[in-house]
Amino acid sequence: MGYIYLKQPEVKSVPKLSQSNKKIFAGVFFVFGLFLFSSAIFPIIQFQLEYSSKFGQIINPLSAKYYNNSGNILGDLTTTDYTQLNNWFVSDSHTDQNSALSQNLSNNSTTSYLLSIPKLKIENAVVELGSMDLKKSLIQYPQTALPGQLGNGVVFGHSVLPQFFNPKSYLTIFSTLYRLKLGDEIYIDFDNIRYKYLIEEMYEVQPTDLSVLEQRFDGRYMTFITCSPPGTYLRRLVIKSRIVDNN
Repeated sequence: MGYIYLKQPEVKSVPKLSQSNKKIFAGVFFVFGLFLFSSAIFPIIQFQLEYSSKFGQIINPLSAKYYNNSGNILGDLTTTDYTQLNNWFVSDSHTDQNSALSQNLSNNSTTSYLLSIPKLKIENAVVELGSMDLKKSLIQYPQTALPGQLGNGVVFGHSVLPQFFNPKSYLTIFSTLYRLKLGDEIYIDFDNIRYKYLIEEMYEVQPTDLSVLEQRFDGRYMTFITCSPPGTYLRRLVIKSRIVDNN
């Protein structure tokens, strides 16, 4: 009986990291993680220091009123899709506004118009009437006044952390809205007419405050709303503007 001897293939050993190299890799990952964390938190802290006093809101992180049911100070990050406007309010029963205004909205053939904010380099952004998807456009809330009409038109836009602001992306388009000031200009092209509005008020409200949708008929207003501070769902930033007469 014969025997066959097979040569065992040579197994190449995987070089092990030295202790010093392990520390270097750990340090790099730590610095990278710290950078990501800081890039998210620093803009929020900066907003609180520079702008919240301007809007009459100073946040106390220990106050229970700033936390949602899950205890998250950034707002509801998991269960609610805030790119859908119908999720911004618990109920839309408050939209039973003036019947004449409602009739005017339903009879108007225009389904969208254009918004420009020169200071923020937003040019010809589409505002949809009747849509609810903030990923695709800005949205005018149902049964609020159309541009140029008596009453208060209310436009919502999405926002994220300011460093990701892109005036061409509807997911980020209102991320720097807080940088506007009283007297800044906003232009709306609606039904072949360009309207000029000047900012009169800037303030913040809680997400449950529905007064921002109220109609007042002593002038022609447009109100612009987004989440605040940018990158959170903590509060709502409200920018109110009044039309400038062409004559």
